[in-house]
Amino acid sequence: MNASRTARERVRAELIQEITTIARRQLATEGASGLSLRAVARDMGMVSSAIYRYFPSRDDLLTALIVDGYNAVGEVVERADAACPRDDFTGRWLAVCRAVRDWALAHPHEYALLYGSPVPGYQAPVDTIAPATRDTAVFGAIIAEAHRAGRLSPPPVCPEPPVAIAADAEAVRALMPDVSDDVVARAITIWTGLYGIVNFELFGQFDNVITHRAELFEHNMACLAAFIGLTG
Repeated sequence: MNASRTARERVRAELIQEITTIARRQLATEGASGLSLRAVARDMGMVSSAIYRYFPSRDDLLTALIVDGYNAVGEVVERADAACPRDDFTGRWLAVCRAVRDWALAHPHEYALLYGSPVPGYQAPVDTIAPATRDTAVFGAIIAEAHRAGRLSPPPVCPEPPVAIAADAEAVRALMPDVSDDVVARAITIWTGLYGIVNFELFGQFDNVITHRAELFEHNMACLAAFIGLTG
């Protein structure tokens, strides 16, 4: 009985893997809005009714692709961070930034699903929250550990953050215990700066303007590290 169940689970897992692989190819040609369970079933040589046993709706398939994408980003960020000396906080920041950019350039359509335009009619479920925060947990850990080590010295170039964002800062501070509201606000700035420049590169805003994109990226990420006060 157990062996039979294991065999069925293995077959199911293989079919789900095949479905999501074909769906990713569809993202490249049709975009997220054009994702179709019937088209995926057709490409697999499967009757359309059978695919609903694995994904009851298009939104369920989208959620699976989104979760896989966030986990993939989180994994490359965690791996990049783990490869650096723990006390090289600037090096860790630069390494995880490069990991995000490299993954985005290698998987542009999956990146667009995560960080591009929202899919009309799709509402992401809570299942996506934990995978979506894997990369930010690493960013937060770098900042928090630099702060505890006395290696975080934000330059005095910014006004004090408004009192109105104190509640928001408290929520974000769960990733960076004990840092000030100023550091939280700067952290949000550098995170959005990272993804902003990747978006510009990936979605064509740099076309016919910026040629040496890797060099600009390295410079901008170093500037963001200085902005939040990472030393070394």
